[in-house]
Amino acid sequence: VQLQASGGGLVQTGGSLRLSCAASGRTFMYGMGWFRQAPGKEREFAASIRWSGGSTYYAYYADSVKGRFTISRDNAKSTMYLQMNSLKPEDTAVYYCAATPKTIGMTHMGDYDYWGQGTEVTVSS
Repeated sequence: VQLQASGGGLVQTGGSLRLSCAASGRTFMYGMGWFRQAPGKEREFAASIRWSGGSTYYAYYADSVKGRFTISRDNAKSTMYLQMNSLKPEDTAVYYCAATPKTIGMTHMGDYDYWGQGTEVTVSS
């Protein structure tokens, strides 16, 4: 399984960006998530989404992004998205997408089996 993250860039405070993460491979990834790592800090959880069959999805968000970020996925395209609105300078980080074929645990790095290369987001003040 390979994950390809894209969509990062430079944006002003209050702006928006949409990140994408495309998965390739034969194994279906029930769980997908975004983590971020700011300069000089540890990688942290941002958001995740789990598909439970049919039209049932469970989304989880870090408190720091709740209400501003929206995670979604298109199973037909094997792609996950992160719509980021009302961006703040503290959202500046490299954003990594992750995926797992498991259906439990969604907010810790150890829950995931596959990682993308990261896409950089810079929010200017």
